[in-house]
Amino acid sequence: MISRFVVVPAIPTETGSTRNGTRFYCKTAPIGFNLYDNEEKRRLPTTYPTRVEAEKECSQLNTECLQSCLLSPPA
Repeated sequence: MISRFVVVPAIPTETGSTRNGTRFYCKTAPIGFNLYDNEEKRRLPTTYPTRVEAEKECSQLNTECLQSCLLSPPA
């Protein structure tokens, strides 16, 4: 069974650019971690600075999701 939420590396955000001759190089902010919702196929907006924090939140959300699935009657 695939977990609903998983930890993925965050997408770096551009903070500016520098020019070297004819090329432009983009500067990015440090990468953190996001949670990805496999059911809705989207990243959650919160960014976690460390994988440990993201894993903790991910396991909590997966546990809550599993408990709600087990407690709700089948339709």
